[in-house]
Amino acid sequence: MTHLTPNFTLEEFTVSETAARKGIPNMPLAGSREYMNLVRTAEVLEKVRILLDDKPVLLSSGYRSPGVNAAVGGSKNSAHMSGLAADFICPDFGTPLQVCKKLEPFMRDLGIDQLIYEFGTWVHLGLHFGSAPRHQMMTIDTKGVRNGFA
Repeated sequence: MTHLTPNFTLEEFTVSETAARKGIPNMPLAGSREYMNLVRTAEVLEKVRILLDDKPVLLSSGYRSPGVNAAVGGSKNSAHMSGLAADFICPDFGTPLQVCKKLEPFMRDLGIDQLIYEFGTWVHLGLHFGSAPRHQMMTIDTKGVRNGFA
């Protein structure tokens, strides 16, 4: 295991059923910009974990190579491809909506660009690409995308 931070490994940021099933490489090069961004994202998630009463944060998606991102239908500008995004849950803390509401007041302190409540499933946390973070809060559900948390 390659630890990026005390509680997060490179392997949990890069595991992908789609990559394994389709034989698509999904590992950034050591020392690359994407790798360094994963370290930064893991450091932010360490702070998130503390805010969530030090409960385990479970990643469902982290880094996506361009091939994996295309295979899963991700945005062409997805922060996942740069190592600057993670989708996660924290069931020992609460629902994804409860997690979003807890993190909302700390978005500026954490440098969060996007905090998205993926209705009933997970939280998407995205960091910025070099410009100032937008501090966007959104809900995505069957009705589409809307500002704020439902």
